[in-house]
Amino acid sequence: MNLITNKQEYSWLKKISLQFISELEFEKLERSSVKLNFKKGETILKQGGIPTHIVYLEKGIVKFNFENEVGKNLIIAIVSAPKILGGANLFYKDNNLFSFVAVEDCEAILMDSKVLENILMDNSRFAMMMFQIASEMFKKAIMNFISLAHKQKEGRIADIILYLAAEVYNQNRFILSLTRKELSEFAGCSTENVIMTLSRWQTDKIIAMEGKKFEILDLAKLQYISKIG
Repeated sequence: MNLITNKQEYSWLKKISLQFISELEFEKLERSSVKLNFKKGETILKQGGIPTHIVYLEKGIVKFNFENEVGKNLIIAIVSAPKILGGANLFYKDNNLFSFVAVEDCEAILMDSKVLENILMDNSRFAMMMFQIASEMFKKAIMNFISLAHKQKEGRIADIILYLAAEVYNQNRFILSLTRKELSEFAGCSTENVIMTLSRWQTDKIIAMEGKKFEILDLAKLQYISKIG
């Protein structure tokens, strides 16, 4: 983790914030924030920690990790920049519900949650926007759990690949940042199941893989696998 000392841009965050708050209020938020670089694998916010900051992810991809009582890890969601992370901490203050971990090198701005909370208290429309962002994060996590509960492993893996293409990489051909183990933690199955399933789909020309290069060749077929579960 490295401190970035150059001028902070806040481009996306500033654009949406100034629809609801003044330049002066945004400058107050900016002064209380710090911009950091996180290397792949570094933890941005830790599960169980005291929530002191809200994170604006300016660049990169982050996974939401949940570790249960016996140490088993589950990926709740994966998101790419620009995103606001930890918005739920504004409404649930006991501790961080899960960890945010960099899937690839990231640039993030940590905003003081108390400063942000004071601004929200004076701006109900801004507070509603932040609540909607937090709710959207949980909606995607809930949909993933519905998939885990009601689909077989192939349906779950198909859902994950479709999600990554549509929501994270925004195209059907991309450089896959996740390891096979991370895919298995996201799909709720073993690493061996992920490897065998992807290999079979490659043989069937549903997908193409070469190192970290990944491409969906037959989107309709993958959607069908997802549908039948």
